[in-house]
Amino acid sequence: MEGMILPTKHLSPDRAIITIASEVFELINNRSTVSSVWNEFQEKQRGCMRQGEIPYDWFVLSLDFLYLIGSIEEDSGRLSRVTK
Repeated sequence: MEGMILPTKHLSPDRAIITIASEVFELINNRSTVSSVWNEFQEKQRGCMRQGEIPYDWFVLSLDFLYLIGSIEEDSGRLSRVTK
C-alpha cells in the first residue's frame, strides 16, 4: 500500500487514496450506506476532469483509510462521520 496514500511521481494527486478519501468523506452523511456513498461518488466522478474513473476497490480503500484514522464509523451497515 506504500505509495498509494500520498501522491508520488508515479501516482497523480487526484488518484491518491488521501484525495479520494477526502472526496468520499464529504459525501458521508449521518447514517449513509456504503452503496449510497458509492453511487454519489460515481455521480461526482462523471463531473470531474479526472484521468479515468476510480474503481470500487480504491473507493473501499478510501473508506478503510477514513476508518483507520478515526474519521468515520460503521454501525449496522450505516456509515457516519465521527464527531469529537
